[in-house]
Formats: sequence, C-alpha cells, structure tokens
Amino acid sequence: MNRTTWLLFAFFLLGISALGYVYFNREDALMRGLKAERNFAVKNTTKIQKIFIAQRDGETTLLEKRGADWIYNQKFKARPNAIDNLLDAIQRVEIDHIPAKAAVPNIVKNLAGEGIKVEIYESGTQPIKTYYVGGGTVDERGVYMIMDGFDQPFVCHIPGWEGNIRYRYNLRGDDWRDKTVFAENPDNIQAVSIEYPKQKNRSFKLERKGSNDFEIKPFYAITPVIPAPYREGSAEAFLIGFESLVAEAFENETPAKDSVRQIVPFGIITLTNKAGKTTRAKLYPIFPDEVVSLDPKTGQWISADGATVERYFVDHSSGDFMLIQDRVFRKVLRGYEFF
Repeated sequence: MNRTTWLLFAFFLLGISALGYVYFNREDALMRGLKAERNFAVKNTTKIQKIFIAQRDGETTLLEKRGADWIYNQKFKARPNAIDNLLDAIQRVEIDHIPAKAAVPNIVKNLAGEGIKVEIYESGTQPIKTYYVGGGTVDERGVYMIMDGFDQPFVCHIPGWEGNIRYRYNLRGDDWRDKTVFAENPDNIQAVSIEYPKQKNRSFKLERKGSNDFEIKPFYAITPVIPAPYREGSAEAFLIGFESLVAEAFENETPAKDSVRQIVPFGIITLTNKAGKTTRAKLYPIFPDEVVSLDPKTGQWISADGATVERYFVDHSSGDFMLIQDRVFRKVLRGYEFF
C-alpha cells in the first residue's frame, strides 16, 4: 500500500471517528435532555433547604428549613402536615403518561394561565429543579406539569395515591401556617393559670415548686381555699394536656374579630415555661342561637335542647385570631375543684 493510500485511509478513519464522536455526543445530549425534562422528583428531600412557590396572580410562598422546623415567608412556623405532604409530592411525583399531541396546545395554555411555579433549592443560590404545576386531568387522578425550559408537558401523579397533587402546592396564606395554640413539654411548664371571669370560684393558679411538687390555689383572693388535699397525679395529668393543642383554623380575616374581643371571655389560659416565655389564649364561645345558660357545675354553655358549645374563638398572644374545638381543648378546661 503506497503512501497516498495510507493517507486516504487515515483521513477516512479520522472522519469516521469524528462523525461517531458528534453522533454519540448528540445522542448523549439528547438523552440528557430527555431525562431532564422528565425528572420531576427529588429523591433525597432531606437535602432540600428552601422551596419557592409562585402563583400566577403574584402571590408567593417561601418555605425555608431552619433546624427541625420549616418557616413560612420568613416569619411564621409552617404547619408540619402541609410540609410533609409537599415534600412527599416532591419526592414521589412521577410521569403517568405523555398527553396526546393534539391536546398539547391547550395544556400549555392551561399551564401558562394557571401553572404554579415551583423552585426547589438545596444549599446553593440556584434551584436544583424548577417546574410548573397546572390543572388536573378530568378524572382528577393526574396533573399537568412541565419542566422549566422545556416544551413538552406531562401528566404526572403519585403512584399508589388517588387525588390531584396540585392541592399540595396550592395552599395560600394562613393555610401554610402552624395552627398550634399550646405546645409545651409538661416537664418544661413552670406555671398555668385559668381565669373564668363569670365563674370565679373555678378559676385557679398552678405553679411548679419542684420537679413533682405543685402549688394550686384560687385565682381570686375572694375564693375560699379548698381544704382537702390535692389528688395525687392530678397536676401532672392536667399539664400533659398542653403538649399539643392545635386550632381548627385561623380567623384573622373574620369581620367579627374586633367585636368579639370587646366582650368578656369565657376563659383566659396563661402558660409560662421554665424559660419565662408566656403564652396566653382568651376563649370566646361561639353561641348557637338557642344557647340560654352556663352550667355552674361543668362550666359549659348549655342550649335549650341540652347541646353544648362546640367551638370557641381564641384571641392568642401571638396576635392571631383562631377557631378551636371544645372536644380538643376540654382536657385543659379544668376548674379549681378538679385538683
């Protein structure tokens, strides 16, 4: 084989190699692109430090991890259940199917008009993933989603879970917030008082004097001291009730808030922990139209047909106005005679 033939053969091999390099790199880039536009899930949610959610109407939600808690909009503790549901969706979301080509224009239009933008961050300043969550499918078993920077929408779902996952991203305002009224370890409680303005004889103060030693006395000086010894374990049983007391809802926007605050509350609960932090809740019963009297024995409001009040408004020391259920708080609505 002469020199010219060798050169031609060498150039041929180089050309084939170059074409192969371009082809396989293009295929690799194509596969990376396909993977990126379909990879919605973040499998290791423990590394997530921040989630930013933007609605089309301009409302935004910022969720940031601080220690064991998540903080909503840099001010409020986020509701654990809401965070758990959101992280579960972020971790488990999968593509169910690719929509029919003919349906894509309408789906993209829906995403442009109703899509919720979701940015997920780990430790850096740039999001590790950004996508849009649109409306649900007709059967509500899937939701339209599209990755930021791509044109192909998908129908996504959580395997084994029936429902529209959009709702996990679509909370607004107070719906993200932790509704805790009281949450204190019983061993960390220094004092609790409950004042019943219309039942002064039931009002009391409880104060810790030692690890298992408590002083319980009337709230008002005019109330006679009960001479009988305190029931063993009654104080501890009472304090356990403050481990987790959660409201049903926030009512900060209710028109009745200001007028309710002007009336005499049914009860005022004040809790102080060992660090000196005080939490206070004023309870205002929500009266059915037929409520007529207050039972002097139980302290409950009684209606003409024997029904009791089921809910109270709460004016909380945090500044929030909340709605609570009697069945949840009944365990701490004790009177002096309980002990």
